[in-house]
Amino acid sequence: MQNAVEASGKSAEAGGTATTPFRFYDNRQKYLAFVNTCNEKAAVARRVAQELSQIKPSPPALRIFDAGMGDGTVLARVMRGTHEQFQNVPVLAVAKEISLEDVRLGLDKMPDRFIEHPATVVVVTNLNYTEAPRLMLRDVQAAAALNWHEVRLTGSTAYEYGEQIEALGATLSYGWQTRPSPKTGNPVLVRPSVLVIYREDHRFLLEGVIPKPGRSFETYDLIVASQPWRARMSAEFKSQRVLTPLTRSLAPGGRLLAIQSHGGDPGLEIVQKLWPDENPFKVDRHDLLRALKADLGRDARDYVLTAQGDDKALFRYEMHTLPSEIGDRIGTSTLFAAWNAAIYVNQIEDERLDAVVHTRQYLEATQEVLQAHGGLWFIDESFVVVRRRP
Repeated sequence: MQNAVEASGKSAEAGGTATTPFRFYDNRQKYLAFVNTCNEKAAVARRVAQELSQIKPSPPALRIFDAGMGDGTVLARVMRGTHEQFQNVPVLAVAKEISLEDVRLGLDKMPDRFIEHPATVVVVTNLNYTEAPRLMLRDVQAAAALNWHEVRLTGSTAYEYGEQIEALGATLSYGWQTRPSPKTGNPVLVRPSVLVIYREDHRFLLEGVIPKPGRSFETYDLIVASQPWRARMSAEFKSQRVLTPLTRSLAPGGRLLAIQSHGGDPGLEIVQKLWPDENPFKVDRHDLLRALKADLGRDARDYVLTAQGDDKALFRYEMHTLPSEIGDRIGTSTLFAAWNAAIYVNQIEDERLDAVVHTRQYLEATQEVLQAHGGLWFIDESFVVVRRRP
């Protein structure tokens, strides 16, 4: 899952105390286990590639906004795909992420991108969805205190770039510090921050691409919003807090790809064996597009807001297993991985797990589903918002 920030996102750095409300996405171990045992990131990147082929960028650069960088896997893959299709076009990749650990993981994947596509500017920010695309705070007085840090990479090898990015540890710790809200448990920024990285030897070429403090821009050719919200939130909440500000940040001809969990898969089947009435995915793409259209008002006519059929909107990803692992008996490690993936995707809080994890019931349910289907997979749904050209 990508971060959901103010829409009930995850943050390892938010910490927690006995009096702080527990939030599902604060469990870093569940997140890391999920992304390392399932191929959702790769499946999402393949879906994004379909939209890249529809993009027609205009000078000075192709602009991409990742509405939840996570560990950077999707963004790095998208940037590789961008190079494949637009080898001689400067690229500005802006990523929103509130988790310090994810920022570190994401930046660790960038040195090779600067080698293959030198005319690249990477920006990471922890601003909210209404401010992050513009890289500017709405409050003028607060904007003066925006923590803006620019890094000009020197050298000519990925190793050199990697060393310089790794040396940003203290800068990242300072800029991405958070504290938990005593009311909701959500991570609250200590200081809004923007980090801009590019190659010093391409500074002249990228002069019109590199963001500057106080100089805002609001349009992107491609916006990726993969799992940017808590499933149980209402369509109106998701639209007002995430979809609407992102949609208004599209350039003419720009495309917003939104992806969320769909259910109707073996993962949900595992959960429903223990909680028969469980269904966290009640808000589908049709509900979201209706809410977005209402929020946009008269401006909705400037966008294409049509949901595709299931044959094009739905795609599946799987948990990595060997054929030999699914048989009459399944190893405990595989069962634990499958169970973790199921409760992660279906967003089951720890408090609800206490009643089932003290017995083997949850492992028996997981094994039964894996044996019935010969493995474990999940279904995501996607939809695209396109801003019409004049």
